[in-house]
Amino acid sequence: MKLLDQYLKQIEKELSSKKVDTASKETGSLVELKDGIAIVNGLDKGFFGEIVEFENGVQGYILDLSEDSVGIIVLGDYLTLSEGMQVKGTGHILSIPVGDELIGKVVNPLSQSLFSSQNFKLTKNYPIERIAPGVVKRQSVNSPVQTGIKAIDALIPIGRGQRELIIGDRVTGKSTIAIDTIINQKNKNLICIYCSIGQKNSKIASVINTFNKYDAMNHTIVVSSSASDPVSMQYLAPYSATAIGEYFMDKGNDVLIIYDDLTKHAWAYRQLSLILRMPAGREAYPGDVFYLHSRLLERACKLHKNYGGGSLTAIPIVETLEGDISGYIPTNIISITDGQIFLETELFNAGIRPAINIGLSVSRVGSNAQTKAIKQVSGRLKLDLAQYRELAAFSQFESDLDEGTKKNLNRGAKVSQILIQSRNNPYTLTEEVCLIWSAVNGYLDNIPLNKINDFEMKLINELKLSNYKDIQKKIEKTKELDKNLEQLIKKMIEKLVKTIL
Repeated sequence: MKLLDQYLKQIEKELSSKKVDTASKETGSLVELKDGIAIVNGLDKGFFGEIVEFENGVQGYILDLSEDSVGIIVLGDYLTLSEGMQVKGTGHILSIPVGDELIGKVVNPLSQSLFSSQNFKLTKNYPIERIAPGVVKRQSVNSPVQTGIKAIDALIPIGRGQRELIIGDRVTGKSTIAIDTIINQKNKNLICIYCSIGQKNSKIASVINTFNKYDAMNHTIVVSSSASDPVSMQYLAPYSATAIGEYFMDKGNDVLIIYDDLTKHAWAYRQLSLILRMPAGREAYPGDVFYLHSRLLERACKLHKNYGGGSLTAIPIVETLEGDISGYIPTNIISITDGQIFLETELFNAGIRPAINIGLSVSRVGSNAQTKAIKQVSGRLKLDLAQYRELAAFSQFESDLDEGTKKNLNRGAKVSQILIQSRNNPYTLTEEVCLIWSAVNGYLDNIPLNKINDFEMKLINELKLSNYKDIQKKIEKTKELDKNLEQLIKKMIEKLVKTIL
């Protein structure tokens, strides 16, 4: 009996010392192939997001789980596949290579270089789908993303860790705002990721040329899935860009991601879901289209210093049809984000660029994400502009206006003019502060509207002269205005107004 006990103990010891591989290694067979989607039977233990491998080496990604089959996005050339092929589960979720070497590169959603001249090797992998950080890991947004666009920095500030939507019709300057923001991050300790989804190759090439022209590629990664790429790549692109961003955020860096644009991402998902015969809902989108974007944008946050202190700022772009922000995808994303910048076709055609509708645009983070200097000068700006737009609409029907109304209309027109900005021309913090200060304090009231641009150019040139370099140094260093600084600005602006008049 003792010998038997000893023998059983020996067997238990040997069994406990052996490691058993419990990963999914089951095999299924390909039964149907259509437009880059494979339907496979036999993968009963397959799970959402699992990587599978076809017998010819091509890999796929499980997107749909049905009762007796799974729907798989083919990540390679699906034309090399044929019905009856064996498909093996790997037990791993889809991950992409990430690393510091990606900065300055143009890659596809699988982190593969799109230019043969770019050689780099990545050793670390990050999953493209990841649960967003919980409340405990986050802290409130309190530092700005300085866009260099006067109207945004003063009225609709964007903070590091915020999610701010840019929304508007075609050709209203949505991408321009995003590109200018990236250009302005030179030497600002912010890594930028431009994620292009379903855009024309010519547009992507134009964006890359702009980045190169303004030396923005030194802090930028471009993740591209063009209109000619398979729809599966367009679906994966924003998740891949976010995984790359999370790698840098986990290291304690601040990251900015532009998703251009999520309307095309929703279209790509709708196309995939219709091929997979998922039940279609409103506008033929599947029922989980809200979750498609909420699980993506929730990953943007500012981490608490105990968890590294990095941040991921998301700026999604959404296209509307004839200014209708009550559409299905626009309302979904408005409800997920922390505010929106609404661009209007009428304003764009009237020459007010960026064509921001102040009434419909909002930042839910607000002045918490502004530098103190901008906050000091822009306090009354939004109210003045809102009143001006209202008065301008009523004054069309009224011939005799009282002096107070005329004064408000004049002030509003000058403020609107000073906020107009040409593309690829971001302003420094000092330039923004001085220009807005001069408009808010009435120094532009007597300058004719057609001379406002002259005043602006002279002020920018004046700030570069040795007489006023102290203004630039102090504002950049302290990020606030004191009485001495205001006196210096006042003296400079009064001198400039005299020369203009």
